[in-house]
Amino acid sequence: MSASPVRFGLVGYGFGGRYFHAPLLASAAECELVGVVTTSSSRREELARDLPGTPAFDSLTALVAEGVEAVAISTPAATHLALAQEAIGLGLAVVVDKPFVLDPAAARETVELAERTGVVLSVYQNRRWDSDLLTVRKLIADGELGTVTRFESRFERFAPQPGPPAAGGGTLLDFGSHLVDQAMTLFGPVDRVYAEMRLRDDLGGRDDDFFVALHHTGGVRSHLWGSWAQGAPGPRFRVTGSTGSYLVDGVDGQEEALIAGRSPATEADRWGVEPEHRWGRIHRGETTTVVPTERGRWDTYYPAFAAAVRNTAPVPVNPRDAVASLEVLAAAHTSATQAETIPLP
Repeated sequence: MSASPVRFGLVGYGFGGRYFHAPLLASAAECELVGVVTTSSSRREELARDLPGTPAFDSLTALVAEGVEAVAISTPAATHLALAQEAIGLGLAVVVDKPFVLDPAAARETVELAERTGVVLSVYQNRRWDSDLLTVRKLIADGELGTVTRFESRFERFAPQPGPPAAGGGTLLDFGSHLVDQAMTLFGPVDRVYAEMRLRDDLGGRDDDFFVALHHTGGVRSHLWGSWAQGAPGPRFRVTGSTGSYLVDGVDGQEEALIAGRSPATEADRWGVEPEHRWGRIHRGETTTVVPTERGRWDTYYPAFAAAVRNTAPVPVNPRDAVASLEVLAAAHTSATQAETIPLP
């Protein structure tokens, strides 16, 4: 017999909860979205329009009373620690949006709490399943680029209003959580970090633009950029190898699709498929070869987490990976403020 769907609650119905979590939870046959914790009247109105019949709750304990087994936390970054630890204390399996928490010590403490209590915990690093990153992984695995020496990755935007929003904790922490996780997923641990960033007094001291250089223990160098103030965004990825370089310009289209109201439930096998004009290419000097982009698979995260709750598979993202990423991001912040390269153990 197949396992019953995992009864899920969602905590928070801001941008992330509304677009990155609720549609994917609602689309997963392995999950049942029981309700959403939000006390905002405007968020409750949006929930009623988006997912008619899905109730809103005031607290985690109210969700527990409804029999939920797991929660996804998508609230401002500064609230993640308390909510995650409360959920763990209630015995709920937990998904925490990125950035996991604000510092590596608190992240480690939370992971150890989950391990001691036997609670399933994961971090929502959905961009491991971006179409372009999956393409890079395939090209590397197939040897299409030879030996990779440098990985360049960018999340660059030009915000009509000064960014970043306070909820993400600053651009380095917000965008950097994805960029560093992707780099370490591809190339492993980091032994030294150099960074630059621009702090904005009018944004409460948050940074709106950064550059981070990572040296991986395996020898690959990752150069990462994040910005809310870039009028001419650079390529999403440029991956340089001994026999060629892969270049792709645009950002994976799954976020755009979710914001437009599409989901895996509405798109079925079309979900995550990139049109040909957005495919990347391999350059070997004057020779250029177009490379079909792999299908993006954000839709696989929650089914995989549900399997972990049912004890039939590991979590899709090990929370200790998030601890390691936060250690790198903390070193990057120190590097930027002290203008020096920071070694990591």
